[in-house]
Amino acid sequence: MNLQYLNAFYTTAKLNSISKAAKTLHLTQPGLSMQIQSLEKELGAFLLVRSNKGVKLTEAGKIVFDYADTILSMQENIERDLKNLKNQNCQLLLGACKSVGEFALPCSIYTFKQAHQQVDIQFDISNTEAVLEKMKHRSINIGIIQGKIDAEELIQALITQDQLLLVTSDQTTPQEITLEQLRELPLIFRETGSGTRETIKRQLSQHHLSLDQLNLIYFLNSMEAIKSSVISGKGISFIPRLSIQRELKEGMLREIQVKGISFYSEFYVAYRRDYSLMAHELQFIDFIKSPRRGFC
Repeated sequence: MNLQYLNAFYTTAKLNSISKAAKTLHLTQPGLSMQIQSLEKELGAFLLVRSNKGVKLTEAGKIVFDYADTILSMQENIERDLKNLKNQNCQLLLGACKSVGEFALPCSIYTFKQAHQQVDIQFDISNTEAVLEKMKHRSINIGIIQGKIDAEELIQALITQDQLLLVTSDQTTPQEITLEQLRELPLIFRETGSGTRETIKRQLSQHHLSLDQLNLIYFLNSMEAIKSSVISGKGISFIPRLSIQRELKEGMLREIQVKGISFYSEFYVAYRRDYSLMAHELQFIDFIKSPRRGFC
């Protein structure tokens, strides 16, 4: 398959315009159309429907578009890694879930960098689902995720375990509640794809309680935003202890215990089984698994 033609199709579909894609790719519109037609001929399927409103993917086009996203990303990563090898760059492409990425890991990265000045660290924070996607597409090589994932293509090692605390800033809320009372509390939750959300969902299901049975008032995609909302009295939430040690100590937040159940998160360092770790990446994995990591 001609990657130039694949890129022509992918860019056109992404921009929803032959004229915009031609300008981006520095091609004439007839030249771009010829490349797309050549790809369609090679694959034996029509990929785009053209109209005065732009272009629309056919069913075959949707399949090719999804693969093109992966293939072209891999091409960029191959070129990047070869360039780094040629220039003898030590690049650490790291992604982390927000539960540790926003609070605990920055100190660890600083400590590791102090001991490995030659390593260029690129650190991306997103939810666990997004971290897994970025490893899949090879835009990162190492991920810190919440919860062990059922995925043969990944090697995963436990880093640490942390308790998820149900916390509030409201002094009138009881210090201990039942699962039935939990259903009535105004809860702020993480978004779909969050490891924290999946951990709570899984542990509640063991007590025959689903998220649909809770009073979920809204969702936020940042643990920092959730913490600020709870401190401001906007609701109650489950937050990792690592994220709120100072707030608990200073009395800005307090724990609500739920009778008969405790919530714990496990955090793993993960990388692709088909990826050969470089020396500095192995050093980072050994470091992050050790007490030397010095979480904030």
